[in-house]
Amino acid sequence: MIKVFCSENRLRIQQVKDLLDGYGIPCFIKNEYSIGGIGEISPFDAWPEIWLTDNEWFNRASQLIAEFEAAEKEGSPWVCRQCQEHNEASFEICWQCGTEFNP
Repeated sequence: MIKVFCSENRLRIQQVKDLLDGYGIPCFIKNEYSIGGIGEISPFDAWPEIWLTDNEWFNRASQLIAEFEAAEKEGSPWVCRQCQEHNEASFEICWQCGTEFNP
């Protein structure tokens, strides 16, 4: 087993987990519920992590994660024209009302 991703943001952890699952890469989330241990353990040790159950997938998983992070940085956050909700650049549809992004 090998750690492939770590973030304090649980939404990003789930997005990366879903991405890897979508490509059939066997992985799991470690420290998913350890946030309650902060104070007893370092905050960095409580961050959720994604681990691969098969090390042979490391290169492919790393590539997919790098592409995901690059795509996130390329765009800018946007405001939905329908409901005025603020959405992250990685969202193609509004998370609030489902309206498709249209620049």
